[in-house]
Amino acid sequence: MKSGTRLTGRVIFKGDQGYETARKNWDPHTDKYPKVFVFAQKTQDVANAIKWANENKVPIRARSGRHSLEVNLSQVTGGIVIDVSEIKKIKLNKKSGTVVVGTGNTVGRIAHTLAWQGYMAPFGDSPTVGIGGITLGGGIGPLQRTVGLVSDNLIELEMVDAKGKIIRANKNRNADLLWASRGGGGGNFGVYTSYKFKVRPAPASATVFRITWPWDQFVKVFKAWQLWAPCVSTKLGSELSIGPKKGGSVTMTGLFLGSKAEASRLLKPVTSVGTPTNQIIRSLPYTKVVSFMLAPDPVLTQRVSNQFSSGFVRKPFPGKAIKSMREFLEKVEGEFAGFFFLNWGGAVSRKSPKSTAFYWRKAKFYVEWNSSWTKKSEAARNIFVVRNTRRKLQPFIVGSYINVPDQGIKNSGPVYYGANYPRLRRVKAKYDPGNIFNNPQSISPARKV
Repeated sequence: MKSGTRLTGRVIFKGDQGYETARKNWDPHTDKYPKVFVFAQKTQDVANAIKWANENKVPIRARSGRHSLEVNLSQVTGGIVIDVSEIKKIKLNKKSGTVVVGTGNTVGRIAHTLAWQGYMAPFGDSPTVGIGGITLGGGIGPLQRTVGLVSDNLIELEMVDAKGKIIRANKNRNADLLWASRGGGGGNFGVYTSYKFKVRPAPASATVFRITWPWDQFVKVFKAWQLWAPCVSTKLGSELSIGPKKGGSVTMTGLFLGSKAEASRLLKPVTSVGTPTNQIIRSLPYTKVVSFMLAPDPVLTQRVSNQFSSGFVRKPFPGKAIKSMREFLEKVEGEFAGFFFLNWGGAVSRKSPKSTAFYWRKAKFYVEWNSSWTKKSEAARNIFVVRNTRRKLQPFIVGSYINVPDQGIKNSGPVYYGANYPRLRRVKAKYDPGNIFNNPQSISPARKV
C-alpha cells in the first residue's frame, strides 16, 4: 500500500504473528478480519493511523476494551483497527478531586486503583470493559444514583479527529464536543485518547448484597423489585438478573453506601418475598466492595456469543410485559442468557435530558435481555428471539442504550439519543463532515441547509 504516512505504535498486519490474538473479542460473533491492527502507545500513533487510513481509503474502527456487543463496531473486515488499550496512564490529583486516565484503561483497573487511594469511580457490571466505550455511551452502573453516570463525571477529553488533528474539549473549549461525548456513543466523532473525570472520596466501608431465589419465583420477586427499586435510598444500587428457565435462577446484587443494619432494613421489601436460597449482606472495606461488584470477566477466553437488546422503563411492567419475559426465558438457554434490570433515579435523573447527549434520564429502571449460544448454527434463532421480544416489549419501554446496541432497531438515532439526535448530527457534521467514523448505527452528519 502506498502512503505518505507511516503507521507507528505496535502494528500487526493480517498474516503477522499475533494477528489471531488481536482479532479476538469478548463476544466471538463480533470477530472480523481487519487488514491491520495498530496498538497505539501514544496520541501521535492514533493520528498517524487515521492519516494512513485516509490516504489508503481504508475503513477505520476504534477499539479499547474489546467488549463491543454487535458486529462491525470495533472491527471491520479489510479495515484498520486503532486499538487504544495500551494507553494506560492514571493520574489522580487529590487537591482538585480529578483523575486523568488514558483511554486504554479498563473500568476495573481505574475503580481499583482509585479505591486503594480512597476515591470512588463509577463502574458497570464488568471490570474488563474499556473506559472509552463505557464513557462515550453514557456509563450506567450500581453507583449511578449517587454519583451519576460515568459520562456525567467527564470534564475534559483529548480526541483525534477525522484529519488526524489532536483536539481537546472541556466546558470552555469545544464544549459541543464535550456535550456529545457524554453519551453520544463511541466511534462517531473521532478516536479518543484521554479523559479527565471528577472523583469523590470513597467511604471507608460500604455494604454489598447478593440474594438468590429459585427461577419459578421470578414473577413475585420481580413485581416486588420493580416497585421498590426506583424509590429506595439513592445510596443503594440494585441489579436484578433473571436467568433462563432451564438451569437459571433469580439474583439481586448491589451495594449500599452505608451500614449493614440499614441495608438489611432497606432490602426487606424484596428479601421478605419468596424463599431465598442464598443471602449475603456484608459490610466490607470499600476496596473489597469494588472486587465484590466486579467479578472477573476475561476477554480472550470467552466462548459464548450473545445478542442483546435494551430499553428504559417509565412505569412498572404490567402482566402482559411479564408474560413476554416468561416466553423469552422459557425459550433461551445458556447460563449467560436472561433479563437484567438496574434501578434508576437519584443523580441520573437530576440532570435534564438535554444537558448531556445521554437522553434517557426520566426512567424507573433500565432493562436489557440477551440470548447466548456457542454453535454458529444457533445464531439466527437466538438473534430472532431477542429482536422478537423487543417487538413484544415495545409498548412498555422507551429508547435503547447505545452501549448495549441492537442492529435490529431501524432508524436507531432517535431510539438511542431521543430528542438529542438532531444536535448530535450537527456536532458530527462539525467534527467529521466526511463521515470517516461510521458503523452500521453511527450518527450521520447533518446536511448543510
